[in-house]
Amino acid sequence: MFKDEKGAKNVLAIHSLSKVYTDKIAVNNLELAVKGGEVLGFLGPNGSGKTTTFRMVLGIIPPTSGTILWHNKMMQRLPKKTIGYLPEERGLFAHISVREQIQLFARLKGMPKRKVDTAMHYWAERLKFTEYLDKKVSELSKGNQQKIQLAIAIIHEPSLLILDEPFSGLDPLNVELLKSVVHEMKQKGTTILFSSHRMDHVEELCEKICILKQGKPILSGYIDDIKKNFGQNKLVIEGNEDFSSLQGMKEIQDFKYTKHGVTFMIKSPTVAQTIFSRLKEFSAITKFSLEEPSLNDIFLAKVGHHDE
Repeated sequence: MFKDEKGAKNVLAIHSLSKVYTDKIAVNNLELAVKGGEVLGFLGPNGSGKTTTFRMVLGIIPPTSGTILWHNKMMQRLPKKTIGYLPEERGLFAHISVREQIQLFARLKGMPKRKVDTAMHYWAERLKFTEYLDKKVSELSKGNQQKIQLAIAIIHEPSLLILDEPFSGLDPLNVELLKSVVHEMKQKGTTILFSSHRMDHVEELCEKICILKQGKPILSGYIDDIKKNFGQNKLVIEGNEDFSSLQGMKEIQDFKYTKHGVTFMIKSPTVAQTIFSRLKEFSAITKFSLEEPSLNDIFLAKVGHHDE
C-alpha cells in the first residue's frame, strides 16, 4: 500500500503513470497519493498534462503504463457512483430543461428516483439556480451553466470529485460560492482533485499540490512542506523612494517593481538585515516585510516565467 509522508492510508494512489501518443509524451511517470477528505491542486502551463491525468483516472482514456489504485485496489475504471467530474468544457444538453438534465444524470449515476428531487432542490437552492430549473440550458449564462454542471457532478455525493478549471467563467460572487461548496464536500470526506491557473484559489483550498511541466511532475507534496523547503523568502519593500540601487545586489533574485515599491526573493534572513541597513538613508519607507513565498512565486521559479 502507498503511504504518504504523513503516514495515513491513501484512498487514491497513482504510481508511475504515463500516457504516450505518437508525437508526444502527455504524462510522464506521475506519482501521487491522496487521502479521504484531502484537496489536491494540479498546476501547470496549458498542455502540461493535467486534463490527460484526470481522464486516465476517470477511465476515459487508458494509460500507456503505470497503475491507479483506489482503496488499495488496482482499477482500470472507477465505479460511476464513486466519481463526480466537472470538465473544463461544457457537457450539457442545450435544449432540454435544467430539471430534466439533472434528473437524467443523477439516474445514470444510480441514484434512486425518490432521492433525486430532494438532492436537486437542495443544490439548486445552495447554488442559487432554483429559478432556472425549468429553463433550457441554452437560455442560461455561462456562469449558471457552470453551476448546473457542478450540481450534476456532486448530486450523488461522490467519494472522488474531479474539477477541471472549475472557476473559469465565474464572477467573483460565484467563485466564492463554488469555494464554499468545495469546503462542504471536503467536510463530508470527499477527496477532491482540481486544476486551476489561479494560485490564490489553490493556496486557499488545497493541502497538497502537484506541478506538471511538459507532462512530468516537477514538484508535489503538502503546500506547507513545499514552502518550508523552498529555500527562499520574499522581501516586500514599499515607499515613495527609488529602489533601483538594490536591483544589482547578487544576494537577491526575481527583482520586481510593484505599484507601491519592489519585491524580490532572498535565500537568507541575514540578507534582509543587510538590505535594511542600506535603506537607513531613505526616509519614506512605509513597509519592510519578510514573507514566506507564495505558490505563485514557487510556480514561476519551478516552471519558468514564459512557459505558457
